[in-house]
Amino acid sequence: MTALSSDRTGGFDVERLRLAVYRAFADDGRVPAPDGLTERMGMAEDEVRTGLRQLASERHLVLDDQDRVLMAHPFSAVPMGFSVMGERTLWWGGCAWDSFALPHLLGVEQGVLVATRCRCCDRPHAWNVSNQAPPPGDQVAHFLVPTQRIWDDVVYACDNQRIFCSPECVNRWLADTGNERGYVMTLDTLWHLAARWYEGRMDYGYVRREPATAAQYFREVGLSGQFWGLPASRP
Repeated sequence: MTALSSDRTGGFDVERLRLAVYRAFADDGRVPAPDGLTERMGMAEDEVRTGLRQLASERHLVLDDQDRVLMAHPFSAVPMGFSVMGERTLWWGGCAWDSFALPHLLGVEQGVLVATRCRCCDRPHAWNVSNQAPPPGDQVAHFLVPTQRIWDDVVYACDNQRIFCSPECVNRWLADTGNERGYVMTLDTLWHLAARWYEGRMDYGYVRREPATAAQYFREVGLSGQFWGLPASRP
């Protein structure tokens, strides 16, 4: 079969497939398996599978070994520690970053209910997160994996972008697990990080933003240091 490209090759528009996946997630909170996408796209299943693999190689999707979509950031097909509830739809958030990004991507002004548990003490937390302003709260987000290494194992990296009750809970969790400290941020910073990160992702022709090359964006939202590929902030 002719290889697919991001424009058009052999009559197959792989960008249309990408949008079909994203719109299914946005509308229903889940995405069909490859045979379901075949019906939705009106294409042969082997073409759909080849298209999904290409989108995965270009880091638009994360697939399992049966070509089923696990993640299409900021959407997840499986529970990863966060639920995001809208008026009629329930989504799984792939991580703290993605969960706070969903109301921005979906244009939900009145907000969604983001719920999770502290990674350390299991205390439940929930916030009304809108695309208008950060939610109140003293909790903090801890990201374990530096941005340059996120795609070494993207599922692991996302699973370790979590929210804790406080810096003390972060410290206890690090001591219990033996992990090295990553990056701790307030909910306000998390909200600003998420606000424009996926801008345009629901549009045809979207060009994805690579964490490893997004220095200007990270600076604009108040991040600094080697964790983000940036110089340390000045005292």
